[in-house]
Amino acid sequence: MAEIWLTSEEIKKREERLEYLKGPRRLEIAEQLKIARAFGDLSENAEYDAAKNEQAKNEYDIVQLENELRNAKAVSYTHLRAHET
Repeated sequence: MAEIWLTSEEIKKREERLEYLKGPRRLEIAEQLKIARAFGDLSENAEYDAAKNEQAKNEYDIVQLENELRNAKAVSYTHLRAHET
């Protein structure tokens, strides 16, 4: 993956988002799955399917953010503005 130029503020926002997705959001989805399983037959359970889809999306977002942060190069906003021409 190519370098990604981000300001320190953008890096911080991504780190905070990643922390949320890995912590509270995973717990929220686990609770949704637990509740959906209680409805019974999983083969015809729309709530369970929705929760599993949300879980997959969350895990995808985590991988994407981890990759972005791994390849991020911190630059100043002034530096970015100078290269916009």
